[in-house]
Amino acid sequence: METVSAEVVVVGSGMGGGTVARALAERGVDVLILERGERLPREPENWFPREVFVHKRYKPKESWRDLHGNSFGPGVHYVVGGNTKVYGASLPRLRVSDFEEVQHLEGRSPAWPFSYADLEQHYAAAERMYRVHGTTGEDPTEPWRSAPYPYPAVPHDPYVAALAQRLRDVGVRPSSTSMGIDLREGGSCLRCRTCDGFPCRVGAKSDAETCGIDPALATGHARLATGLRVRRLESTSKRVVAALADGPEGPVRVLGRRFVLSAGSVNSAALLLASGSAEHPDGLANSSGYVGRNFMMHNNAHIAAVDLDQPNHAIFQKTLAVTDWYEDGGDGHPLGSLQLLGKVQGVMMKSWATKVPLAVLDQLAHRSVEWLVMAEDLPDPRNRVTLDADGTIRTSRVARGMKQHAILHRRARRMLREAGYNFVATQPFDISMNSHQCGTAVAGTDPTRSVLDPWCKAHDLDNLWVVDGSFFPSSGAMNPALTIAAQALRVVAESDLAG
Repeated sequence: METVSAEVVVVGSGMGGGTVARALAERGVDVLILERGERLPREPENWFPREVFVHKRYKPKESWRDLHGNSFGPGVHYVVGGNTKVYGASLPRLRVSDFEEVQHLEGRSPAWPFSYADLEQHYAAAERMYRVHGTTGEDPTEPWRSAPYPYPAVPHDPYVAALAQRLRDVGVRPSSTSMGIDLREGGSCLRCRTCDGFPCRVGAKSDAETCGIDPALATGHARLATGLRVRRLESTSKRVVAALADGPEGPVRVLGRRFVLSAGSVNSAALLLASGSAEHPDGLANSSGYVGRNFMMHNNAHIAAVDLDQPNHAIFQKTLAVTDWYEDGGDGHPLGSLQLLGKVQGVMMKSWATKVPLAVLDQLAHRSVEWLVMAEDLPDPRNRVTLDADGTIRTSRVARGMKQHAILHRRARRMLREAGYNFVATQPFDISMNSHQCGTAVAGTDPTRSVLDPWCKAHDLDNLWVVDGSFFPSSGAMNPALTIAAQALRVVAESDLAG
């Protein structure tokens, strides 16, 4: 068995792992990043909708099981940079209230073990690291800031600018989306129509490879090992000793003084459960029994609003959001957020509208504008990640908070009809999307009811941190990537991870 070692071993190269690796390397810490996949190639197919959405060129040939034991292909990407290689690069902050206890229509979101104020300076640092473009003063729910956005908001295409005015005319306060793309002076972004959901062929998307892993490697203090799938963590009663992995040439044992698990909320939980031992019979870091529980992934739907009289010529569409009802839908309960998606093309609809002729889908796409309707998924310990007897991951989930999602959905449809759209079609997200997964190794101050401390270190172990969406006590109703990055920077700056 091959053996390698490092001061800090990071498992996973997505938003959490990539940010941790860069922050550690810039402090001169010896870091080894383990990634089960390879670098996603820059090739013409990056921007071919049929290749990406229909043929699923960059998705793994892997199956998980749902609550009922049905197999599905998960919406994950095992490449350097993880899911950020194809994410929409929307990088908003959570709101101040998201860190506090909030009563919803169907339950309660618990308070986090730290506040927005504790994270704010790290939000600002993460925005600089991930080249976030935005503006202040438009969003009615925006949190306070100690520093302005690093770069101005992405300009709206003419169609989107007109849409913003249509929404203002019906009493809504749209705002610019916080975007992580390279529109700096001399930047590489082309503002193309193949961004949201696509890999970036020119490296202009602020993903974890471009903004995390590559700068970490450039310091000379970080190394990247690809094609290494970690199967379990070897431990004593209080310390992780090694990561045991399958590599291209056979098994590999990776030694380290400290370990960071950043494989994504589902895979991180699965790896902890697979790492049980005599000292940890229920799985590693699981004395509380909370590893894998409280699995959340937002209650999402994709809606397409069609204006038969107005063609949509937008190229870069994802620049507008509506948060009017984020904290109060009118009765004191929060509803969620709306944000534009990247412009959908007819062939992209073929991935789910399989029986509709492509010519019809092309005509529909030519006159539609697409939105994401996002509401909070409430934590429930019965929603969980487990391992079946054959080692297959099972994600058991019954969505919590669908009543407020239904209200937000109706509010969005009415808003768009009042703005002049003829009809609105809806595509709900199912378990296979795995969008914005979080909550499976929740952070807290009580070791009997949480897995991690407020700085993401496992209560049960002296040298294990879990830094990805797993630590979220609640999901909020904003894209989680920037919060993961900000917490990663906080962990490096304020805990003893850096030594």
